[in-house]
Amino acid sequence: MALIGANELKRKMLITVEGQPYHVVEVFFASPSARGASTMVRTKLRHLLTEAVIEKSFKTSEKFAEPDVALTPASFLYADGDGYNFMDDESYEQFTLSAEQLGDDRLYLKDGLSLQVQKYNGAPISLVLPSIVELTVTDAEPGVRGDSASGGTTKSATLETGLQIRVPLFIKEGEVVRVNTQTGEFSSRA
Repeated sequence: MALIGANELKRKMLITVEGQPYHVVEVFFASPSARGASTMVRTKLRHLLTEAVIEKSFKTSEKFAEPDVALTPASFLYADGDGYNFMDDESYEQFTLSAEQLGDDRLYLKDGLSLQVQKYNGAPISLVLPSIVELTVTDAEPGVRGDSASGGTTKSATLETGLQIRVPLFIKEGEVVRVNTQTGEFSSRA
């Protein structure tokens, strides 16, 4: 397996540091002021399992292995008292992730949603959501005529998963809207 040199690090890469898997959040190359000193690579890393962020500096000569992380297609089945239940679309095995593991991603989950699951050493650790999900509006403020003059051309709406977003005034209860999972914003009518 090819190792990644510290001088090749880029944002969003996955590396193993001291046997632990990390996601590279930021990379900064610090040139030395003293002659003969080696260039240092300053990084900000997020632990894949604990989500803890650390700052670490490396010499450019240091090398890292890639962690055993794989993306697998999966489907969301249902939520219950134990957590959020999914099925691996390749092995048909079912697995559960807790609300803490999912964070706000759980607000985009509806039965049957196709997504990808990130696995570390074969165990599911996080989700990669599709960029757009379609959700039904369960509650929307009434749109008030004349609102647009004050720049308030959106209103608050609650979607079937409990997610609250701003939508255009013409959106009504029962309509299906498309939501951007990266920004949490209204994209369009479905």
